[in-house]
Amino acid sequence: MDRTHVAACWEANAETWTQHARAGYDLYRDALNTPVFLANLPPIAGLRGLDIGCGEGGNTRKLAERGARITAIDIAPTFIRHGREAEAQAPLGITYLESDGTALPFADESFDFATAFMSLMDMHRQDLGIAEAARVLKPGGFLQFSILHPCFAPPNRKVLREGDGTVTGLLISEYFSDPAGAVEVWRFGAVPEHERAASAPFRVPVFHKTLSEWVAFIVAAGLVIEHMAEPRIDPETAAREPYLADTLMAPLFLHIRARKPAGA
Repeated sequence: MDRTHVAACWEANAETWTQHARAGYDLYRDALNTPVFLANLPPIAGLRGLDIGCGEGGNTRKLAERGARITAIDIAPTFIRHGREAEAQAPLGITYLESDGTALPFADESFDFATAFMSLMDMHRQDLGIAEAARVLKPGGFLQFSILHPCFAPPNRKVLREGDGTVTGLLISEYFSDPAGAVEVWRFGAVPEHERAASAPFRVPVFHKTLSEWVAFIVAAGLVIEHMAEPRIDPETAAREPYLADTLMAPLFLHIRARKPAGA
């Protein structure tokens, strides 16, 4: 699957994705993934940042609220439209551009930092995505990104639950399998039944890479890993939102921050 097919999938997803994410149905993002990502983010006030694969802009706005001057890109025009509409309603100085993360339209050394919330893993060439992020970083700048955990969320991950929803285990396999753009069909877990009946599920291309491949991409781009995190829910939140309790057993997400050497 090439860039054109990937773009078509995400454009088809974008309208429903925006509505459901803004309605609070993406529990993993709102209760776990984004809070941990932001807690581990270095100070960015006054810095120029690039948000790669911004989607509808929910996390982009959180970066801007921390005082950064943000440019955000996404491959799906509907996502960019929604981001621009939110910016028009409550300006934070964000510039939204329709663009491909594997071929960024910016000069070398344009940004102090870059972020990628759950977007690099969906690119048909993750190596190019990381290389492009490294190219547009100033020396000393950093890329911080989140992905599905390569070890614990390979192409086949099944959460085992009792009838009451209690998580009893995980079934994880196909770690060394590369689906090479096979399309996975799914929804946010908190979508209520009336919304399920009124909307189509997402169709998401899958490009699984092993942990060693991700590290190799980072090294090849000339970046140095300085921080990693494997978010997990706390017991209190798991009791309140049992849907997220699988992350008490093994992480669903991996966060990495990698820096461009100052002498680069």
